[in-house]
Order: sequence, then C-alpha cells, then structure tokens
Amino acid sequence: MFIIAEVGQAHEGSLGMAFSYIDALSEAGVNAAKFQVHIAEAESSIHEPFRVKFSLQDATRFDYWKRMEFTREEWQMLKERCDKKGVEFLASPFSNAAVDLLEKVGVKRYKIGSGEVNNFLLLEKIAQTGKPVILSSGMSSFEDLDEAVTFLKQRKVNYSILQCTTAYPTSPENYGLNVIEELKTRYGVPIGYSDHSARIETCIAAAALEAEILEFHAIFDRSSFGPDASSSLEINEIKQLVQAVRNIQTSFGHPVNKNDNSGFSDLKNIFEKSLALNKDLPRGHILKFEDLESKKPRGHGIDAKDFGKVIGQELARKCEKWEFLTSDMIK
Repeated sequence: MFIIAEVGQAHEGSLGMAFSYIDALSEAGVNAAKFQVHIAEAESSIHEPFRVKFSLQDATRFDYWKRMEFTREEWQMLKERCDKKGVEFLASPFSNAAVDLLEKVGVKRYKIGSGEVNNFLLLEKIAQTGKPVILSSGMSSFEDLDEAVTFLKQRKVNYSILQCTTAYPTSPENYGLNVIEELKTRYGVPIGYSDHSARIETCIAAAALEAEILEFHAIFDRSSFGPDASSSLEINEIKQLVQAVRNIQTSFGHPVNKNDNSGFSDLKNIFEKSLALNKDLPRGHILKFEDLESKKPRGHGIDAKDFGKVIGQELARKCEKWEFLTSDMIK
C-alpha cells in the first residue's frame, strides 16, 4: 500500500511550514509527502476565477498562485528534507514549466491532478521524462480516462489511476467506492483512492476494497485558512489511518483457512458445551427437550450438538439436577 499525504497549499507559501509538514507526515508513517507546483505565469492569468473565495489577501487567483511559489532552490531543499525524513517527495505539476523544474529537483514519478487528465500537452511533457504517472480521476468520465490511457499507452508510460470525487469535502453519497473495482476491471493497472472527505473511514474502506494507493490532504488544523483545509485530515487522524491501513494490509498477507481450525482445539473445549440435565429425574424417565441444558466445558458429557440423539431415550439410573449427561446414563 502506497500512502500519499498531500500538503498541497497548506504551507501557505512558508518554507518553514512546508518543512514542518514533511517532518510531521514522516512521523505519521506515510510513504510520500505531495506538493503542488504552481508557476503563476506559466499556468494562470488574472482572469482565473477562485474555486473557493477564501482569501482576502489575494486580489486574484493568479496572485494566490504567485504567493504559493517556491524557488527552485527552495524546492530542492524540500526534496532533500523528504529524503532525510524517509518519505518520497512527490508533486503535481500544473504546467510544462513545472515539469522542467521538477526534473531539475528530481522526482521518481508524477501525480496528475484531476483537472489535468486531458491536458495532453502536459501529459506529453511528462511522457518525455519516461517516468510513471498517477492519474486522479475526479473530474473524468470513463470516456475521458479512456482517452488519457490511450495517450499514455501509445507513449509506453507506466500509469495507475485513483478513484476520486472532486468535491470539498466529499459527502458519503459521493465517495464512489464502487468505482475502485470498475477501474480494476477496465484498466488492469494499480488502482487507488484519492480522498477529500476529511474522514479516516473513507480511506480505510478503500483499503478494505484492496486499493493499492491512498491519497488525502493533510492539515495541522482543519479550521486553518486555505481552500483545502475543510477537506483534509489532521496529523493525529493520519496516524490512526496509517495504522489501520497497515493492519488491513497485514491481514491480506495472511489469509485464514476456514477448513482448518486445529489451532482452536483448546479454546473449543473451553467455550463449547456438553449436555446436562436441568432437573432431578428418576430412573426410567424418557428424555424430553425440556429436560436438557448445555454447560461448559465440552468433553464432560454428550456434545450439545448431539442433543437430538438423546431425546426419547430412557434413563438407566436416577440423575441429579445439573449433572452432565453421559452415554452410560442412557439405556
């Protein structure tokens, strides 16, 4: 299971804050810390509208992207911090210029955001690097994905796909967990889940459905400033999620054989029961269902599962209440 925690824009343009996220996510046990590389001049314009009007300090969306930028040297520092902390530095580029920057910084793979799946100019640029990509399908129909997959296959790009719903935060009605299996069947590549629900159970459910990649937004505090804060997981939640997912992963690696219960022999003898009598009964009494009780442990009388075999049988001697019923007590 490859677990990606997306810092995105939660660093608010602060290099120190970005370092803090890397450190915290490393401690939480994720595999990768993901950033977004926005180069305002290459990607946006003053005409771009706000997805969520959250900022009073940025006059335009272009200004916001400008404020979020790091220099190449700063990105290199973030990559080195990830290396030091044992997490993969992962990033989503949103322009060809961002790909050039990331190639200089050094990345193993590229994450394609939902809005870029059919940006074939960007996909061509990434394909030329020869590196694998992870496609997020939040805004894509199967027709859109088919086109992108065909494009990547023609260029022999190794790819995987994430089921995603582009809604912030995503409500349970829109999780689309059923799509995980549909994607597996349709494309036959590693399939994962990208979450915006701000709930740990969503990714846990995806893990139980054998998603191979999980992605979610990270935030120190969900009440923080920013467009993704309300749809993010806090660090303590991420720790819980990672542990839960690792436990599920362990379980898949150790299938249980229900045809072999030999390991439970001692417990079966403790928890299973033997037949007993629930009243004093005279010699010659014909046993009825109403005369019987089951008592722990197993092995001190006739097994409780065999009660039907004793009904209608005659007692060979006088028996006391709560006495275990054994075969020698029956004629």
